[in-house]
Amino acid sequence: MTKRFSRRSFLTLTAASLATPSLANAPSRSLRPVLRPSAQSLINAAPTAESLIRDSGLSGKISYAVARAGEGGGILEGHNAAAGLPPASVTKVLTALYALHYLGPTHRFVTSLVAVGTVQNGVLKGDLVLRGGGDPTLDTNRLADLARTLKASGIREVTGRFLVWGGALPATKQIDDKQPAEAGYNPAVSGLALNYNRVHFEWKRSGNGYGVTMDARSDRYRPAVTVAEMKIENRAVPVYTYKSAGKTDQWTVARGALGNGGARWLPVRQPELYAGEVFRTLARAHGVQLKAPKVARGAPRGTIVARQQSPDLRTILKGMLKYSTNLTAEMVGLAASQARGAQPASLRQSAGAMNAWAKEQLGMQAAALVDHSGLGEASRLRADETALMLAKAGQHAVLQPILKDIPLRDENGRPIKSHPVKVKAKTGTLHFVSALAGYLNAPDGKVLAFAIFEADVNARARLIGPNRERPKGARTWNGRAKRLQQALIARWGTVYGA
Repeated sequence: MTKRFSRRSFLTLTAASLATPSLANAPSRSLRPVLRPSAQSLINAAPTAESLIRDSGLSGKISYAVARAGEGGGILEGHNAAAGLPPASVTKVLTALYALHYLGPTHRFVTSLVAVGTVQNGVLKGDLVLRGGGDPTLDTNRLADLARTLKASGIREVTGRFLVWGGALPATKQIDDKQPAEAGYNPAVSGLALNYNRVHFEWKRSGNGYGVTMDARSDRYRPAVTVAEMKIENRAVPVYTYKSAGKTDQWTVARGALGNGGARWLPVRQPELYAGEVFRTLARAHGVQLKAPKVARGAPRGTIVARQQSPDLRTILKGMLKYSTNLTAEMVGLAASQARGAQPASLRQSAGAMNAWAKEQLGMQAAALVDHSGLGEASRLRADETALMLAKAGQHAVLQPILKDIPLRDENGRPIKSHPVKVKAKTGTLHFVSALAGYLNAPDGKVLAFAIFEADVNARARLIGPNRERPKGARTWNGRAKRLQQALIARWGTVYGA
């Protein structure tokens, strides 16, 4: 079979041959009958996995396994299936199961305002504490709702301090220390998080210079912040620099990279003070004056005067799997480890607790993850263990409804809307790392579980300094990896689902 057929024609061939004919818009006259290939002829025509891998042009290692979902399902096909490779964001599938196991689908995280003192005639004689409860979805809108509830409680003045507490979860300045400083997907982790611990940086040309804003915007509010500062410098590279200056994140950006204007989200390294500053602004809008926020040393004890609940955990996890939010994964993973009885002081320790659970409960003896999001490149999973874990009836029932629809695409990258093979899965992408794991729903009703891991570890190890954000060759490599994933899925839908 030629390379052209295996890579350009097979997706379309299977779509046309396996689809159920539509009776809508019936022709007005008889058409010449077209011979439809039999299931066996399609199977015979399917390219071999070896030819697809060979023709992909991928460097590095490729590992996959596909299994029949349900009780008694076993591996149907594999390639280097026992090799441990970086799973990237496929890690979040395991994190979702872990969190559901220990917290439950209806669990909600609570952010509260605690009055430490007495309230007399609308005056709190003591401290007010913004207490984080590990909610990864807290945004400026809901913080504004909390400020509104504070006013409704009758408090109009606070004589003491305004404190912020994020100690419900262990803190870290960033998820992975190998990522670029400006990566918004790599923020600080804390029990108090706002806007996924990101600040909005916007610039617009103004005369010979630029107007710059740093804020915590939402669709309803745009409170400016000072906990993160930006300075424009006359240089071409690096595009960004960062340093921590006490209670302030200090950024610089290269003038040569700005153009006429633009915006991006930058990571926050002082999450408690960030949330505190924004809440102070929102409270002031309701007539409640607060002092500048300070970080509380310990958990506050007092009276809850206002609270905000997160959506239920199942909803949070569905969003995490759809948008691949790293902070959500780390926060729910840490909360699950605590519910398990562990007392992790770091993401790696919490991931270690999840590894132990995966071995005990899921039979994944080789699970070796260093975080809950997959951002750390040192994490390893095996394709065979991952596919078999997904194939179990319990995981299938829980995961498939909250995974993202992955359309099969033609050679130009356009979704084939009529393709009879439907996929619900989680993607994973790092430079020179690509992964996909989930479920294939075949036209005849069969459900297959699969895991595909592809990685050029040597190419990734060569990424240093400013080359880490847009390294040469990474886009081409990752594109080839995704095309191979699509071709393998089309093959499995034909060979095992026809």
